Amino acid sequence: MNSAPARHVLILGGTTEARRLAAELDADPALRVTSSLAGRVAEPRLPAGQVRIGGFGGPEGMARWLREHQVDALIDATHPFADTISHNAARAAAAVHVPLLALRRPGWVAGPGDRWHPAASLEEAARLLPELGERVFLTTGRMGLAAFAHLTAPWFLMRSVDAPQPPVPPRMEVILDRGPFTLEGETALLRDHRIDVLVTKDSGAGATAPKLAAARDAGIPVIVVRRPPAPEGVPVARTPAEAVAWLRTAARP
Repeated sequence: MNSAPARHVLILGGTTEARRLAAELDADPALRVTSSLAGRVAEPRLPAGQVRIGGFGGPEGMARWLREHQVDALIDATHPFADTISHNAARAAAAVHVPLLALRRPGWVAGPGDRWHPAASLEEAARLLPELGERVFLTTGRMGLAAFAHLTAPWFLMRSVDAPQPPVPPRMEVILDRGPFTLEGETALLRDHRIDVLVTKDSGAGATAPKLAAARDAGIPVIVVRRPPAPEGVPVARTPAEAVAWLRTAARP
């Protein structure tokens, strides 16, 4: 008797959660897993299963890919700030009637002693900066540096996996590094560079959370850029385990 064909799951990934999910799903012989990476990192950590790298050409291109490759379920496990690809995924999945789930790790929560200043965007974070400090640890990623490029007074320490491209702030030092980071290391970094304000996105990643604890211990204010919500109507899982549970009930019509 012929067995049923493996269900094809496409994971829009690049995050730690996406790799964990791909590894778990790839171990299931009833599933065929493809992970899609944006290609913005020079040497990405590749997940288990099949991998494609590069864009789709907007929602129409993604819908075409889903249809041509007979995708049965789509899981958006991109970075919480990858707003464009998330909305493209919602439109593409709706167009070809493929079940869609957003996998979003929980955001950070301020605790006692934290001096957090929320910002709705990178541009708002740039407006807040002059009131809070002059030596800035900037960990919002290399793609958003244009929002700070007009600031000539502050000095920036910027950390990213790959080197940034202009426009960038005129007074800036770059550290190329990839997490996870330690509390001891982050504490030393803040001290050695005399940082007096931290700017970060609410990525929610545990691997990069020690900088928040180091800032709290040092009494340093933190500008936290709020994450955008998932597209309306898209269910959200908080962990890879929740995504696996969702997949058991998701089926292509």
